[in-house]
Amino acid sequence: MIAKFRVALLALIFVASPAVAEVGEDGLHKKPWFSVTFKDVAEDIEDAAADGKRLALIFEQRGCIYCKQLHEGPLSDPEVAGYIEENFMVVQYNLFGDEEVTDIDGEALPEKEMARRWGVVFTPTILFLPDEVPEEGSVRDSVVAVMPGAFQRGTTLHMFQWVQEKGYEGEEHFQKYHARRLQEERTQ
Repeated sequence: MIAKFRVALLALIFVASPAVAEVGEDGLHKKPWFSVTFKDVAEDIEDAAADGKRLALIFEQRGCIYCKQLHEGPLSDPEVAGYIEENFMVVQYNLFGDEEVTDIDGEALPEKEMARRWGVVFTPTILFLPDEVPEEGSVRDSVVAVMPGAFQRGTTLHMFQWVQEKGYEGEEHFQKYHARRLQEERTQ
């Protein structure tokens, strides 16, 4: 009887506790579905498209509490993670990293300098790229949407859905899309 109680208690604690985000040797939180690439953005856009996906770049930093919230919250939710993994190729960047990155225009810089070039000043920040390599310009010129920070489950899922549906090309601003989707979900 006591053994069954302990098993039930441990199961309850496991189910009720938030997901623990895995941290890599670089101090950044990891997801098994993140793609490891040579960080050549034009190649990554093409590789994502070849797999029927969109490219998203996520900037994080060691010790980032908001990155941890994003990883333990929305990115650990099965529906959100499943949607992202099915529709996006996500490549992780270190806001203060030294790995070489090649921009769409061919400029090669360390991650930390490329972050400055692209205007990334906060973590986490997710940059969504077009589904085809632009003929000119840099990532900063080509980004179709930016998710600046750690949002809750619904907002995160809706942002990825809005990008996948190319909402940025239409009349409906993301905030209106998100409000409409929330209302639809409440009425279902």
